Amino acid sequence: MARGQVRSGRRGAGEPNAALPDGADTREVVVVGPGSVAAGIGAWFSVHGKRPVRVLDDLPAGGPEAALADVGSLVVVPHRGDLAASWALPAARRRAEVIELAQRALTAARTAGVPHVVVVTSAMVHGAAPDRPVITDDAPVMLPAGGVPEGVVGDLLAVEEVLTRFARRSPPLVTVLRPAALVGPGIDTIMTRHFEAPRLLAVRGVVRPWQFVHVDDLAAAVALVLDARLAGPFTVGVPGPLSAHDVEAAAGLRRIELAAATAFGTAERLHRVGALPAPSSELAYAVYPWTVEAGGLLAAGWEPQWSSSQCLDVLLEGVQGRITLAGRRVGARDAAALGAAGAAVALIGTAAVWRRARTSRRG
Repeated sequence: MARGQVRSGRRGAGEPNAALPDGADTREVVVVGPGSVAAGIGAWFSVHGKRPVRVLDDLPAGGPEAALADVGSLVVVPHRGDLAASWALPAARRRAEVIELAQRALTAARTAGVPHVVVVTSAMVHGAAPDRPVITDDAPVMLPAGGVPEGVVGDLLAVEEVLTRFARRSPPLVTVLRPAALVGPGIDTIMTRHFEAPRLLAVRGVVRPWQFVHVDDLAAAVALVLDARLAGPFTVGVPGPLSAHDVEAAAGLRRIELAAATAFGTAERLHRVGALPAPSSELAYAVYPWTVEAGGLLAAGWEPQWSSSQCLDVLLEGVQGRITLAGRRVGARDAAALGAAGAAVALIGTAAVWRRARTSRRG
């Protein structure tokens, strides 16, 4: 599909499903994972899917393979898309739980003989940088030299390490989907929090495009790889990213530009004193590019139903009325409830606005 050719229509709940390809597995799909991403995928399958679906927060610790008996495919979703729930857990416990989720699910799938496993992480595992090229399906995962970092992105990198070890062993067939910034019902991430701030933080000298994908289109990508039995990694993102200017106009927010050293240095200091619950490195995803090219999925016939501008509308509707600073969420307690990028944008950006205002008054 050519750039920009994204259909704006969305199939209604009453529209009949297409037939499965000849010889396709019609057995149950099990979606495993806590949070709004797994719930969104399960909800799409319950309406549009061609197979029965069951959604579980996790597999039982004892005999997890029993929960997968006679299952045709397993979808593992360690990407919560629920920042509030993620940060309600101590970091070490959260990391351990996400690793255990992946290990238990993959081991149980092998034991139960599940033929196909799909794992949903994020294109954030490829990293964000001022000169970040467009991310393709075969782009390497960007593991920092110091090892897996703190934070939600670090949790997903830890899952990627589990997948790497698992891939060296025997089947089942494994597919990894790495979506761009997700939007949809209940989706709450470091990217959606960016738009709760009183200003859109930008790093001086960097103009980043904005790319999104609706959780419904992610679910359709899951269905496609199951139907076609596609293996390997695939990036998932809507063609035709939005410009920074278009995003600012749609959001009705002005940008505030800071030097990179100021933005990241302030975020790191806030993290050290406990005002930000994640490392400053996660701020990179709000201010630097990490656009994907979903070449493999598009070639296989994936047709996203939500355009980038429609995805942005969904995001903005979801954050409407939630102001992280100038409104009612100011203070240490409120700041601790924010995600890394959202809190950094709010605290750093607003502090800069105040500093400039004071300077202007003094002048």
